[in-house]
This record gives sequence, structure tokens and C-alpha cells, in this order.
Amino acid sequence: MAIAVGDKCPTFTLKDQNNTDFDIHTVLGKKVLVVYFYPKDDTPGCTAEACSFRDSYEDFKDLGCEVIGISSDSPKKHAEFAAKHRLSFTLLADPSKTVRKLFGVPGNLFGLIPGRVTYIIDKEGIVRHVYNSLTNAATHITESINAVKAITSEKV
Repeated sequence: MAIAVGDKCPTFTLKDQNNTDFDIHTVLGKKVLVVYFYPKDDTPGCTAEACSFRDSYEDFKDLGCEVIGISSDSPKKHAEFAAKHRLSFTLLADPSKTVRKLFGVPGNLFGLIPGRVTYIIDKEGIVRHVYNSLTNAATHITESINAVKAITSEKV
């Protein structure tokens, strides 16, 4: 079953691009999170998406938000991808697709291409926005920034 708006963010630990364990608890409940799942490093759509998140990363940080990208690529591949494109946010390796399954990220019609889904999670760990579009990678950034702005502008 896919994670939906109103659900709690699943907890997990994965290796980051530095081959270090990254536990979601280190940021969950402390910042608004943009957790985006993407198919593969160094493909045209995924590169465009990652570079767009990179180009908007300071805007996200200014809103007190952290961006985390997840694919099934290895930490080594993530490190190469991050260095090549000067990515300053965390990339997590999910080679067994355990976390992808935990979130219920769908693939394409035939299951050949892993899905591209972005989750916006508030400081309470609740999923507040889900955006699913495999083919419109660039719109994930616009959707994310608008959702984060809406969350951070709410009165407590």
C-alpha cells in the first residue's frame, strides 16, 4: 500500500553517497523533508531533476527544509553522480528497493522503470504532499517548493 497524505513517514536507514549509514531519524521531526524517489543516476530525466533540486537547494534550506534523493544505485554510483553534477544534498542507496517498497512507490505500467515520486513530510513526520510523475521530472521541484512554502507559512 502506498504512503499517502496524512500518513506517518516510514523510518529507515540507508547508505548515503559517502557509504555512511543515514538514519531518517536524524532529520525526521526536526525539519520539513523533501524525499524524492527517482529511477537511476545519470539518465536524462533524473539528471535534470537532481540538477533542478541542486539549483533550488538554497531556497529549500532557507525554508528550513532538507532534500533527500533515493534510487537503487550504489553509494559509489551516487558519489560519482553527486560529484559530476555538484549535488549538495543527500543521495541514498536502496539497491534492494526496500524503502521504495516501504513507501509504495509505483513503477511504470510494466514495472520496468522504477517510479518517480516526491514526498513532502512536515516536522511532525506526517506526509503532507505526494507528487507522482515519471515523465515530468522538472515539475517535482515546483511542486515541492510550493508545498514546503505552504507548510512553513502555516501558523502553529
